[in-house]
Amino acid sequence: MRPATLFLLPLALLLAASPAASRDLDQDEALRLRQEGLIRPLEQLLQHAMERHPGARLLEAELEEEDGIYVYEIELITAEGVAREIELDARDGRVLKDEED
Repeated sequence: MRPATLFLLPLALLLAASPAASRDLDQDEALRLRQEGLIRPLEQLLQHAMERHPGARLLEAELEEEDGIYVYEIELITAEGVAREIELDARDGRVLKDEED
């Protein structure tokens, strides 16, 4: 095995094990993205998420950028008392994740 390969193999394994890059966006950036038409308003998409779990209450909502995709991360508590995390594509409202938290 060549020396360069010995160096690159551990680096590749480390990068593969790293979590996906994400960053939280502040309200000013979210407003700019809405005005530019790059994302839909949270109010429009939140209704869809809440309909998936009738009687649920909103705990938290954040806008994040994950690997170049704008994502609304929504945490809610169902009528049965179960915490759920829902991720929606902020461009079109497509559900990316809906699981117990």
